Amino acid sequence: MIRVVLADDQALVRAGFRMLLDADPGIEVVGEAADGETAVAQVRELVPDVVLMDIRMPGTDGLAATAQVLTDPALEQVRVVMLTTFELDEYVFEALRLGASGFLVKDTEPAELLASVRAVARGDAALSPGVTRRLIEHVGQRVRPVPAPQRVAGLAALTTREREVVALVGEGLSNEEIAERLVLSPATAKTHVSRAMLKVGARDRAQLVVLAYEAGLIRPGWMA
Repeated sequence: MIRVVLADDQALVRAGFRMLLDADPGIEVVGEAADGETAVAQVRELVPDVVLMDIRMPGTDGLAATAQVLTDPALEQVRVVMLTTFELDEYVFEALRLGASGFLVKDTEPAELLASVRAVARGDAALSPGVTRRLIEHVGQRVRPVPAPQRVAGLAALTTREREVVALVGEGLSNEEIAERLVLSPATAKTHVSRAMLKVGARDRAQLVVLAYEAGLIRPGWMA
């Protein structure tokens, strides 16, 4: 059973998400919060598998709450997915840098919502490649984030093949697509992704996407 905490200041949004999630026999909503401070308290008390966290909430916003959750050693296994009204919300990119496992727009299709929760619970990322590309393109026109020192060191430890793989993850490619591009088996591609994540200290593919951008392996304009 995947245990979920919902954090959104709009009661109707929470009710809609709860209805969809609770209808799935493998998912259970165990807590709700209308602001970031309550969300953090709920997560610390309940230690869910996944948190659906609205970015913009009164008081402690979703970004600050996400930072608190993801820096708490007791919550190491908790995964956070950001909820946003606008897919090009610049705060989404900062949330991914902090360690969020992806993001969803609030009007996402029910099937995508459920698939994303399941993906994040098993350690994957909830990232729509097309939306992620547009997000990086949008943010990258105004800001060039600097990667954390430990990630820079990890990047230096990557093999040439692993750097290629990280760049392709940054382009939004799946393991199967990476395997096809590099003429590898899907299992080998998956191994390269896993090793790269370990070396750079990434929680999941979402942080590899951010690192690929920060390190210049991909850049604004690469969509073309």
